[in-house]
Amino acid sequence: MIRILDRYILRQFIATFTSLVIGLPLLFIIADITDNIDRYMDRGIGMKNLGLAYVYQFPLFMVYSFPIAALVATVFTVGGMTRHQEITAAKAGGVSFYRLLMPIGFMAIVLSVVALGLGEVVPVTLRKRAVLVGESEAQNNGPRANFVFQTEREGILSARRLEPRVGEMTDVVIERNASTRGAGVHLIARRAVWRDRGGWRLEDVWRRELSASHDEKATHYDTLRIPGLIETPTELLADPRKPEEMRYSEMTRFIGAIQRSGGDARPLEVERAQKLAIPMAVMVIVFFGAPLVTSSARGGAAYGVGVSLGVTIVYMLLFRVGKALGSSGALDPLVAAWGPNGLLLLAAIVLMARVRT
Repeated sequence: MIRILDRYILRQFIATFTSLVIGLPLLFIIADITDNIDRYMDRGIGMKNLGLAYVYQFPLFMVYSFPIAALVATVFTVGGMTRHQEITAAKAGGVSFYRLLMPIGFMAIVLSVVALGLGEVVPVTLRKRAVLVGESEAQNNGPRANFVFQTEREGILSARRLEPRVGEMTDVVIERNASTRGAGVHLIARRAVWRDRGGWRLEDVWRRELSASHDEKATHYDTLRIPGLIETPTELLADPRKPEEMRYSEMTRFIGAIQRSGGDARPLEVERAQKLAIPMAVMVIVFFGAPLVTSSARGGAAYGVGVSLGVTIVYMLLFRVGKALGSSGALDPLVAAWGPNGLLLLAAIVLMARVRT
């Protein structure tokens, strides 16, 4: 009986979740097109490129949809069972409410892991989207001072000044990604010169390698060519990648580079923490919604929609407020990002304790 009941609950939950996690991104796309169609037309973006750009943006909208879809699926699954007295019948057969939630809880854990994995795919697809809609292009050809740039292959690049017309940078620092042996490499150069056929050549360079055992090896070069630094001077003028266009590890390195250069990395720290907090919200929001909807005798579709909308609005508002407070320094970035999950978790514990099992 238990296995049959588990399959029944999972079938109801998965069917609702799947329809929403596919349908909600389509609504987001329609809203985005409505807001930005004039800008796309001004840039002369063709329908083919625009359609492909939204295909690349679809994974991001799916990540945003996961908590909402999980909440609605929980509310409608548990609410439907409440309305049809199925929960009462299960309790009469010796199955507690907590046991009934086990398949939904299992799916919540699985979906959180899937959302985390999808979150690492999103930056790759968004970079391709940015190219298609012209958002990765440089906005001017003037010099750029005191900037940090996440390169494609060489890690973090920072420079005191870039002169794109002559293809030169001064006071250049490159922080390469750690190798498989755990060694990190820093390149510090007085000057870098761009050649169309040879790429970037560093001059008066110190190469410092720090091994996993914290042994440092320093080597000086008069000149050093960097084949992996493929970005042209014009490409280095482009705006830094948006937070959603960086993976978690890339954002961590970028934050470190900003902090070492004396910049304010708090907004990015909040964004980085939210990359984990939003997928994990799936688990929290499921255990919040289930006891909330079963505590009411109404349990109808209208009530389920109302509960889902209300919780979603409050949840997103808390995330917005937390992000603003964390970015301004009023809250620690981790508290700002995980605070909404913590509040919902406390509410879920209270509601669970009040449920008649």
